[in-house]
Amino acid sequence: MYVVLAHVLLLGGVCSSLNAYEAYTINRAMRPGINLGNALEAPQEGEWGVTLDESYFKLIASKGFRSVRIPIRWSAHASATDPYTIDPAFFERVEWVIEQAFLNGLMVIINFHHYEEMYASPDDELPRFLGLWKQVAERFQHHSNNRLLFEIFNEPHDAFTPEKWNQVIPQALAVIRESNPRRTVLIGTAEWGGVRHIDKLVLPADDNLILTIHYYEPFQFTHQGAAWSGPQAQEWLGTRFEGSEEEVQLIRSHMDQIVAFASQTGIPVNIGEFGSYEVADAESRAVWTDTVARLFESYGFSWHYWEFASSFGIYDPETGFFKQPLLEALIPGSSGPSL
Repeated sequence: MYVVLAHVLLLGGVCSSLNAYEAYTINRAMRPGINLGNALEAPQEGEWGVTLDESYFKLIASKGFRSVRIPIRWSAHASATDPYTIDPAFFERVEWVIEQAFLNGLMVIINFHHYEEMYASPDDELPRFLGLWKQVAERFQHHSNNRLLFEIFNEPHDAFTPEKWNQVIPQALAVIRESNPRRTVLIGTAEWGGVRHIDKLVLPADDNLILTIHYYEPFQFTHQGAAWSGPQAQEWLGTRFEGSEEEVQLIRSHMDQIVAFASQTGIPVNIGEFGSYEVADAESRAVWTDTVARLFESYGFSWHYWEFASSFGIYDPETGFFKQPLLEALIPGSSGPSL
């Protein structure tokens, strides 16, 4: 499917320069990937049970992953007034994380995650958001374009509507391009980053972009028992995923929506998050994970599982063991508890 889509883009004349093909090459090189979630996007690292450790990067690389996505709550580590200075110690912490990934041969995506003020009041918060991106872009501009990627914003929602998001994208991208003219940038969808509102996304005129989509369907399965998903999540307890023809066809219908958008716009696709909450039964989790990961690959998408070492995770830091069925579902043939 990847080859077919590439030929469609070439024959359709959608890709206007070699930059677009660089984006495709970089996107494919990232697969397979994983999120280092519940760490730097917590209000303070460690508050959500995950503190990044040097050993994690070695473990991730040893199992065959080629990239990590690092969710980051920059807004919790910067002043509220102009020039919105980011805490130097936090910058150093992020730098350390990036370097640990590089030392283990991993590509890196850094993003803006859980920026609560933008969800609530995007117009008022826009100057600060752009000011923070200016600092981040300048700080990391000297890292290799082939190893480090930027993702503008994670899951716009609430007052940060699709219309507001479409207005912000080109402004943020312009700030990034001032210091990073050739870096590949990921752009997601509004309304929580999923596929349902992909038709509302308007991409700017830039040929070095990757579309990133979050996939948690069927939501009643992946988020059963998750308190943050509302009281109805308790009613979903016991939901199974069997990998039936009907279940797979629903997933394919979502993938086809993504492919249609990608074909029209000439943009490669990354599934930036997908996963299932630990309350679901282990067998169903493994079947779902294997099903969607193989489908993503068949469509030529890169992917980053959510996540490494927390409630959706594939690794238990307390025991030092991987959850083998999930690991095998993601990367068939992986084995062994740890390094």
